[in-house]
Amino acid sequence: MYCPFCNAVETKVIDSRLVAEGGQVRRRRECLNCSERFTTYEIAELLMPRIIKSDGTREPFDETKLRSGLLRALEKRPVSMEQIEGAISAIKHALQAAGERELSSRVVGEQVMQRLRELDKVAYVRFASVYRSFQDISEFQDELNRLAQGGTV
Repeated sequence: MYCPFCNAVETKVIDSRLVAEGGQVRRRRECLNCSERFTTYEIAELLMPRIIKSDGTREPFDETKLRSGLLRALEKRPVSMEQIEGAISAIKHALQAAGERELSSRVVGEQVMQRLRELDKVAYVRFASVYRSFQDISEFQDELNRLAQGGTV
């Protein structure tokens, strides 16, 4: 680690603490050359898998698309931004935890549906109707019946 004051290479760690619910490490450092102290933060850099779309094309994971899809489903629903950001974090974590370089868009869609089902049933049905391409009212009713019975969807 370079000292931000004198650019010396030699520094020592004085103190380390976990922050951000264990997602970061805060380190207090001291330069062995000029004796100045400074703080660094470390986070693990985990790569998101590439997404294999239904037509076979591959594209990088796009958090903006994930967020916009969730926001569209949750429009005018009583769900806080903190809950939405929590769902996005949970989905990203689940995708990273899969340990795969590439994942089907179906996996992402199922993760989104699972989180929406926990957050808001109306938003879940909105998303499911588009995601599963309901063709008529009977498919919509079947989904509502499964949801009402608490069965897996």
